[in-house]
Amino acid sequence: MNQTTASLSIRLADVLAARERLRSSIYYSPCPHSQMLSALTGQQIYLKLENLQATNSYKLRGAVNAVAMLSEAERQLGVWTISAGNAGQGIAFAARKAGVPCTVVAIETAPAAKLERMRALGAKLVTVSYEAAWRALGDRSYPGVSGTFVHPFDDQNFIAGHSTMGFEILEDAPDTVAVIAAIGGGGLITGVGSALKALKPGIQVWGAEPETAAPAALSLSMGSPQVFKDWKASFVDGAGGQSLFPRMWERLKPVVDGCVVVSLEDTQRAMRLLADKARIVAEGAGSLSLAAALTGKVGKGPIVAVVSGGNIDLQKFCDLIASAAAY
Repeated sequence: MNQTTASLSIRLADVLAARERLRSSIYYSPCPHSQMLSALTGQQIYLKLENLQATNSYKLRGAVNAVAMLSEAERQLGVWTISAGNAGQGIAFAARKAGVPCTVVAIETAPAAKLERMRALGAKLVTVSYEAAWRALGDRSYPGVSGTFVHPFDDQNFIAGHSTMGFEILEDAPDTVAVIAAIGGGGLITGVGSALKALKPGIQVWGAEPETAAPAALSLSMGSPQVFKDWKASFVDGAGGQSLFPRMWERLKPVVDGCVVVSLEDTQRAMRLLADKARIVAEGAGSLSLAAALTGKVGKGPIVAVVSGGNIDLQKFCDLIASAAAY
């Protein structure tokens, strides 16, 4: 392991400390075996239901841990982040609990439900284009916004918070052979993968990306962090970035075995299956893991598909599942 990778790795001690830190704030989300989906697909499928967190997204784990780790001086400055909605809700939730002001540089095309929820949690919003937000993520700054910046994925404490999910998965489904999680910036899969590989080295960790935004799959195929030049916006707003940041590549490559790219149509179908067979509301990004499992590329299982979030405008959700093809 080179020095860069070693310095960016998530240690098991960090995961254990984060787990204790989050006990009073994070819901131990269920990871049930889906009898209906398993019977329908011929695979053994479990669903890690992070859409049931207080902000309906796994991002709350990282946000609470990151804000808890700030110094008093950093908190006094207020906190800010950049988000399409889920990280922003998590940071706003954690900031309100800590009694500090919060600003979110929010992507203007984010679902109205996400924007409304961030405001309801007390966040001040500065809406910008996706391109401007992605540049700001790399720069770690945005004109006119001040305070302590909490990166929504390229942050050790944020990732350590996500890694706590790995313990829960293996406690509830110890025979798991593969776990699939959506990739946006890479914080979720890096965190979960780090814990899983430490606890059960033989387990496989797979990413899932939409065909319209798949820099992680491209990076894995090329052996280096890549820009996804054909990036397109879609209803999968919570995953699929324009590029894979070099630091995230260093974190991701030791713990991720592969990445499945799925079509938007297959993602819609997964959303419909989750609603119809498991009675679960999942946003586009939250459905990518099941869509990836259904390709058969990850095997028969037992597979845990991380349902990473359920924040989607109700009418949009209804329209998408109504127009999705049946399995």
